[in-house]
Amino acid sequence: MARPIWSGTLTFGLVSLPVQLFSATESHTIRFRQLERGTSDRIRNKRVNERTGKEVAAEDIVKGLETDGEYVVVEPDELDEIAPGRSQALEISGFVDLDEVDPIYFDRTYWLAPKDEEHAKVYALLHEALSRTSRAGIATFVMRNREYLLAVKAEADVLAVHTLHWADEVRDPKEEISTTPGKRKLPEKELKTAVELVEALDMEWHPEEYRDTFRERVLELVEAKAKGETYEKAEPPPQATNVVDLMDVLQKSVDRAGGKQRKGARKGGGLERLNKKQLYERAADADIPGRSSMNRDELIEALGNAS
Repeated sequence: MARPIWSGTLTFGLVSLPVQLFSATESHTIRFRQLERGTSDRIRNKRVNERTGKEVAAEDIVKGLETDGEYVVVEPDELDEIAPGRSQALEISGFVDLDEVDPIYFDRTYWLAPKDEEHAKVYALLHEALSRTSRAGIATFVMRNREYLLAVKAEADVLAVHTLHWADEVRDPKEEISTTPGKRKLPEKELKTAVELVEALDMEWHPEEYRDTFRERVLELVEAKAKGETYEKAEPPPQATNVVDLMDVLQKSVDRAGGKQRKGARKGGGLERLNKKQLYERAADADIPGRSSMNRDELIEALGNAS
């Protein structure tokens, strides 16, 4: 069972609900060790006093913020003393339509659970109310010496908490990027063909069909090197489309997308009903080269050709 990363009280109106916060996701990133080249010696980071060069124990390290050329030292208990609700309150200030929140504001997702069975009814009431109204509660709370803006939303059978960026944390693209085209008049024929391409590549969203193929390639690389074998290199990235040939490339893309769908239906032999993971497993059984970098349509086409 997962352990809560925060415990406190969720409030909405005059209602208070003891809750616990759990991580909703986990990272499968491959983490390499740092070694000295030519050896198996680990490289370790140390906390070192930059003036004396001596290592400093963790308990002797405090937080400091520079002001006017000098550091003001702040102790952990002083941060706890000024935290709203002493870091134990998650207060919903109001409810909004979640569609009104721009996706750029979303950061991380957590699960919210009642702290005990005694308060399960209050939890269920809030969950059902959010489900029926299709709304999310906007709240703030403090965790690990940082205040967060949150959206509390009802999922299938649990409350989800999405941490949100503060407004002043979201960068203005007009100020940050000099190459954005802005509003411009586009050739109607090219625009129509681009819309056709988007519609031709329409698909349903099935997150289980996607996986970290680079992670798989890294594991294959490590396995091959451990056995002294060669490894398959990825294809070079495609070259940028020549603006002069844009209309021709768009039309060929539309034709190719339509052709893939027809070909897949003819040759698929039921492959269209499989998700990407199942297609990849069949491609692995058939020893189809380059399968790890293929998308779903390419896997269907390769399996159809192989059969």
